[in-house]
Amino acid sequence: MFGPVTARDDHPELPAGLTSRPLTLAEARVAYELLAAEQRLELDGRVEIEEADVVGDWQRPSFDVATRTIGVLDGDRVVGYAELTYDERGEAAVEPSYRGRGIGTWLAAWMRRTARERGSEIVGMPVPEGSAGDRLLTALGYHVRWTSWVLHLPAGARVPERDLPAGHVVRAARPEEHEVVHDVIEDAFLEWSEREREPMSEFRATVLERPGFEPWHLRVVVDETGEQPQVVAVAVVQIFVDEQSGARDAYIARLATRRDRRGEGLAQALMVDSFAAARERGVETAGLNTDSRTGALGLYLKVGMQVTENWVHRAAHLNG
Repeated sequence: MFGPVTARDDHPELPAGLTSRPLTLAEARVAYELLAAEQRLELDGRVEIEEADVVGDWQRPSFDVATRTIGVLDGDRVVGYAELTYDERGEAAVEPSYRGRGIGTWLAAWMRRTARERGSEIVGMPVPEGSAGDRLLTALGYHVRWTSWVLHLPAGARVPERDLPAGHVVRAARPEEHEVVHDVIEDAFLEWSEREREPMSEFRATVLERPGFEPWHLRVVVDETGEQPQVVAVAVVQIFVDEQSGARDAYIARLATRRDRRGEGLAQALMVDSFAAARERGVETAGLNTDSRTGALGLYLKVGMQVTENWVHRAAHLNG
């Protein structure tokens, strides 16, 4: 049983010769490059993040880059960074050649201190299981809050077709449906996620205004049997591009079904549709991720997806 990380632990010394300062929105690229470099090292050359992910998070109305980010510099060069993306969750990365100098420990302390100042009782971050980051956070007393998995379809495989109920269609969402789409996602995610309801403005920043977004990325199942069509299931698709290899991957970032319509195969039909829409645009590989809070892993395994990565969300209690 891990005890709380107390305020006494939140003020380690920055390694000699290094300085720190908040980052700016223009430095989202720097943060991405640090995260990507760490992932390539820990994930056998793979990267599970795009610059657009950082930009989408940083352009949210609730995210103040000046107070929620910190960079560690060697001269003018940023060699490590951390962000408090949400009050209980952050990201951090250190340039691989600068590991072992205590930068990661310093960044973890900054994240705890910043979260504590914002009134949070716990803060954590996702790390590949068994990675250097996982080992560091374990040594600092962090516990596993949940486990997550990245899954992909094997080459040439397809999700089995699933017929929609009569009177239902699957298509791209229309602009006038965006707020309802957001409600379906939030209602579903808040059944297992312990957080405040996401405002529409945050959804707009991370999905609709995310760099590279196209209207076809937002897929919906619509029930047309009543007087008014109703959105009953949603998938948010992103096309991930590996900058080094150029490989493209269709990635379902969010998948949600209205609670009263589960068990009808709507999520599976959306997966079939989403990956087919991507294939029409030349993207043959497909993936998504899920975590132990959702209970959805079994569905993805059942339709033929395979786990390719294991991640853990390690967190520290801050009530000490």
